[in-house]
Amino acid sequence: MTDAAVGAGALGRRGIVSLAGEALRRPPQEERPVTVLLGPRGSGASETHSALMELYGPTYPFAYLRFAPGQALLPRYALGLLARQLERRLPQYRRMSFPLLTLGLLASDEDLSMTSLEEGRRSIQQRLRDFQQQAESRHGDYLAAFFEVAGGAIGAPEGASTAALALLKDALRHGRRRLTGGNRFGQAAHWYGAHQLTRAQDRWEALTELNSWRHQGHEEDRERLDRILFSAFLEDLRRGAAPSFSPRSFLLLLDQADTRYGRRFLDLLLHARHDTVMANRPCDPLTVVASCNRWLPRWGPASGEQWPWQLRVPDGASLEDWRAHRPPRDSEDTWWYPVRLRDLQPEEVHTLVERQLHTHPGLSPFTRLTPFIHRLTGGLPKGVSQVLQALQHADGERTPGPAQERWLRTLPDRTVLVGEVQRTLADAALDSLLEGFDDRERDRLAECAAAPDLYVGTQVLGYGEALFTQLRIRRLIDGPGAFTPSLHPWLRRLLLWKLAARPSDWEAAHDLLAEHAREAGRTTDRMYHLLATGRLEEVTDHLLSRFDTLPARSWISELEKVTAAPNRLASVGGPLELLATLAPPEPGGAVTGRSVVRGLVAARWLWSDPLADPGMRLGHVLADGFIQLSRLGRSDNVALLNESERYLHWRPSQTTTDGS
Repeated sequence: MTDAAVGAGALGRRGIVSLAGEALRRPPQEERPVTVLLGPRGSGASETHSALMELYGPTYPFAYLRFAPGQALLPRYALGLLARQLERRLPQYRRMSFPLLTLGLLASDEDLSMTSLEEGRRSIQQRLRDFQQQAESRHGDYLAAFFEVAGGAIGAPEGASTAALALLKDALRHGRRRLTGGNRFGQAAHWYGAHQLTRAQDRWEALTELNSWRHQGHEEDRERLDRILFSAFLEDLRRGAAPSFSPRSFLLLLDQADTRYGRRFLDLLLHARHDTVMANRPCDPLTVVASCNRWLPRWGPASGEQWPWQLRVPDGASLEDWRAHRPPRDSEDTWWYPVRLRDLQPEEVHTLVERQLHTHPGLSPFTRLTPFIHRLTGGLPKGVSQVLQALQHADGERTPGPAQERWLRTLPDRTVLVGEVQRTLADAALDSLLEGFDDRERDRLAECAAAPDLYVGTQVLGYGEALFTQLRIRRLIDGPGAFTPSLHPWLRRLLLWKLAARPSDWEAAHDLLAEHAREAGRTTDRMYHLLATGRLEEVTDHLLSRFDTLPARSWISELEKVTAAPNRLASVGGPLELLATLAPPEPGGAVTGRSVVRGLVAARWLWSDPLADPGMRLGHVLADGFIQLSRLGRSDNVALLNESERYLHWRPSQTTTDGS
């Protein structure tokens, strides 16, 4: 399967799409994971939901639910919405129905206000028929009534394709699905009477018990009711997959499942599945793909050190990988399959830009800028889309050259449309990434972003671990294996852009971090922060002194680390103009060791910032600088010559740690 087969939403997510298809094709009773797509806001989870819907929706019953923050989506409402969508008729299958769930919802819907169980037994059958008839007269069927009370939880995934929207609309179409009365009620009621969670063995008393749990019970009773409703939902799916010409698998898409009610839904779903399998009954035929922008509390600390799972990568996602790494089956953790959504790679950004040309041909002049877009955003899908939207307004700057470079230098302050409101690109992107952070927290975070190691930044600047922990929970910090715990590059670049507009805070943050590095004996880190405050001459002197004492490869590595420093240089002028200001030629054009090193430091500093050198035009300057450096008389100048070649025909270093 190729990414092209499922649209732009699945770029970089091919393994997830294949995993879902693999699970859907398995026999009904075979065990499947609850796949969780974990990544920061804008990492493409909603688009992945859309791609799954588009690819598998025509073949398998599916349901989509979005647990928006602040939306009180009770578990019973969520089940009603999901069941109603899964009832969608597909030409190749008989229609699915949910008699157990529907009866449980009906029985616990309105307060029966009975004075005795005997009265409850007599009245519940009539009341059930009354509730059903009222719902059918108003909505066509009982489950359709849930659209009225909780329909806002459906919506559509962000970035949904036209095909996905059409499928979702079809799944939500109101029909007339009537339960046949007494006998059907009676058959389903037997299941409740025999269930381990109900105390009464009489089927009608068991339904009366459900009613009392919801309307007169304590918190534990309402918990028990939710658990039995989820058990009924999964049992309906098992029974529905059994007859001939029935669907053998069902797709469940849960968006923003890290919210309060989303977490509650996942907990209940896993508990119901686990109880069933541990009782030696078949697993349900449900393929679940949920998306989360936060680490779930039930997994333990956000570092992941106390959880048996290690986050998987989407490229290698498969049932085989899940089976190989799942914890023992006696733990509910065995059902998770956590996949960390990765950023787009440069070639995937290029593909995304090319696909945008069909609807936005005005972007055509900017296709050559895809390396710049990737460097700027780190490949975060929503960041890429937001930058492309801003570029559409560059009407007068479509020709490569100094004018375009000057325009791109201030790209974060260019406008994009959010809904019907114009916002700067920086504000729109930060509002998305840092939803829930207030202005004071954002200001503090911008100061902490001055440190490449975020943990060091929060400690040195006195903001403690709370801010760091919140960012880790939101997956905005590079994961395990990263050299330092650093902010996502797109978020850090935006925060530094904001900090640059506060000159005194910029200077104070870098001065404090430079002093901390001096006290800790981390000279390279100190030079990084000195360069960020514009102390080019002092940094030049340091690197010049190190040139004669370090092996060439080590010196190059130190140069890269130091010149990865952020800058708040003037926004006017392209890279060559900025370089001429920072490192003007020596009088008489003299070439000295100091002038060469200063030129390299200045050029590499600008080159490492995509806003300062969007076209990487300073690569030739850097290549020439390393050639000149090799002539200063060293025995190991091959490394310098190789570095010159690397910048002349750019390819990433195997040792650099700054992401260049």
